[in-house]
Amino acid sequence: MNTEKDVRIPVTIITGFLGAGKTTLLNHILNEDHGHKMAVIVNEFGEVGIDNELIVKSDEEIIEMNNGCICCTVRSDLVDIMENLLHRKFVSSPERIHYDWVVVETTGLADPAPVIQTFLAEPLISQFFRVDAVITVADAKHAEYHLDHSRETKGQVAFADVILLNKTDLVTREDLARLESRLKNINSHARLLYTQYSVIDLNEILGIYTFDMDHKLEVDPHFMDHHHHHHHEDDVFSIVLTESRPLDLEKVNKFINTWLVEHATDTYRYKGILNVQRTNKRVVFQGVHMMFGVDAEREWNAGEDRTSRIVIIGKNLDEDWFRSQFSECAVV
Repeated sequence: MNTEKDVRIPVTIITGFLGAGKTTLLNHILNEDHGHKMAVIVNEFGEVGIDNELIVKSDEEIIEMNNGCICCTVRSDLVDIMENLLHRKFVSSPERIHYDWVVVETTGLADPAPVIQTFLAEPLISQFFRVDAVITVADAKHAEYHLDHSRETKGQVAFADVILLNKTDLVTREDLARLESRLKNINSHARLLYTQYSVIDLNEILGIYTFDMDHKLEVDPHFMDHHHHHHHEDDVFSIVLTESRPLDLEKVNKFINTWLVEHATDTYRYKGILNVQRTNKRVVFQGVHMMFGVDAEREWNAGEDRTSRIVIIGKNLDEDWFRSQFSECAVV
């Protein structure tokens, strides 16, 4: 393709398993001076999303999709959003927005194939948008586990144009070399880059014109078939915990310790914003399996809803146990 004559709006698709660092990469992109005006679509698994509250505040257009997985149940919603974005770019009205780039962050459980297909098979969308690159973020610490247990992870690696091997500071050189070999066996086409905290020179991932249809067809000869559907493993689901009362930090710590000792393996990803007693700051809590972090973030705004919320994605989890344990963390 003669890229100099392709005036369509570029699209960067960010994929990768739960907790790999996709939202961190998105925040890095939004914080950098890349010279573009972006429209950002964020998809979350489960009815209640929390990523939109963890995305840095910017002038970009942020669109959240949290009523299903972008690659299956809400693929039609993605088509509607893209058509609406197209309309709002050219319409002469107060709802008009100016953008020259689109970034799509998929849920960690997404098969990227149907998402990519949306930008190729829908005539109106393919006329005005082009996929610049599929960026797959891989968590160096947990990638091998997910490659062994999740077909979604293998698909995300296989369809990548660029693989960001993130959290490389958490593994040994031997572990890293073994993982590199596995990734290259799955996808020798993709460029492999190494990151910590998803920090990367944006010239390495934006405007790189690396999307290769021939490679996608090698991965899946039926890639462009309209009946291409994706079904998640039935035992993977999300739990949303909420508590309107302030939380006792000591009780929260006890709950987390018990949770991770007993359920860490089956807990793929968790994120939360907590209202903790005796501090006026939002406490952000998130992690992957046994690894988690807690950060006292910005102060609560006046009149802001201070309901504590945690979204947990995993399998074989006792929802009633999680609800009762979280409820007991409230200040009586």
